[in-house]
Amino acid sequence: MAARRDAVRGEVPVAYIVVTCPVDEGELERLCREKLASFKVPRSFIVVDKLPRNALGKVQKHLLPAG
Repeated sequence: MAARRDAVRGEVPVAYIVVTCPVDEGELERLCREKLASFKVPRSFIVVDKLPRNALGKVQKHLLPAG
């Protein structure tokens, strides 16, 4: 997960996901609301082909598309 600037809260979470089949964003949000605290629930889900990683396998957040 990453964060996006927000005028009220400062930052809000955004989830970058890699999918192999169609997903319902409403269902993803519902599942997140069941398992996460309200401030941790992503405000949007961004589908990407793959997550950019460095040689050690860490996600390079600065290379993710703007959310």
